[in-house]
Amino acid sequence: MKWRRVASDSEAIAGATIVRELELLWPGIEIEPVVTPLLGFRTEHVLQTTAATLGRSLTPEQVGAIHTTIGAAAIRAPMVRGIDVALASIPLLKACASNSYSAYVLHTVERTGLKRFFEGRLFTADLVPNPKPTPDVYLLATRQMAVAPARCLVVEDSVAGATAAVAAGMTVLGYAGGTHDPKEQALKLRHVGAKVTFNHMNDLPGLAETWTRELGFSWPSITAE
Repeated sequence: MKWRRVASDSEAIAGATIVRELELLWPGIEIEPVVTPLLGFRTEHVLQTTAATLGRSLTPEQVGAIHTTIGAAAIRAPMVRGIDVALASIPLLKACASNSYSAYVLHTVERTGLKRFFEGRLFTADLVPNPKPTPDVYLLATRQMAVAPARCLVVEDSVAGATAAVAAGMTVLGYAGGTHDPKEQALKLRHVGAKVTFNHMNDLPGLAETWTRELGFSWPSITAE
């Protein structure tokens, strides 16, 4: 079972920070509608694509400053409500596959207390040639864990991440509960191939059990992690 940065609310915080910083640079321009569809991609991609879309430009220094501000804000992001209980209720081997860098991901899972679920199984964008939406980080995880992609269930909350997991040959559950418009996000996630979407982490164990049984396997007994 693979996870991405859905473990915390850092993506929403990062998006709000990008919008705020760009509004300061480019007053009077509507930034949010351009930024929101890009969330889930690497920060550099979001910034450069937003600038190009709006006919603006950013210097390397401006990109670096915004990146630093995002990191400082996102690193304090709270854990998604109920994710710890959901993870503890799912008796499957778990990994985290993120579009962020290793140091940030490690800090996040340590700070939120989720590290125990992913011990030794953190896979990040700086370990592969290409970030999401390419499937590289997910395929790295399957190679390292010696698990076939078809036997992996992925929880994703971004279009880029869901696209990557589907391209890797995995089943995707789309988490839409972390956005201001869950219905719209659910439609986007299903459009790129999410099998099911959900809004609350307490629904996740049942979805994971259904997927397990659809593969023809029994639901294992829960052991302490």
